[in-house]
Amino acid sequence: MFGIGMPELIIILVIALLVIGPQKLPDLARSLGKGLAEFRRATDDFKRNIEDNAREHEEKERLAKQEKENAEHNVKEKSTAESKEKESV
Repeated sequence: MFGIGMPELIIILVIALLVIGPQKLPDLARSLGKGLAEFRRATDDFKRNIEDNAREHEEKERLAKQEKENAEHNVKEKSTAESKEKESV
């Protein structure tokens, strides 16, 4: 987890039990669990939001590049058609 092994975790729990008391320890653990779950949801949502924005940005760049290439291709075709038309006249 955070580099905490089983012996360290047991020591932390024993100290928490002595300081907080057996009546309030389950409530504290429940609150801590809910807080960690909410934090995980928030970070997952943030990560998903960043990935969606990056994907959207990449798609916009790809479409802009494709439009530019299509425009260049159309200009090239038009100039080729015009030069063929001048040659035939």
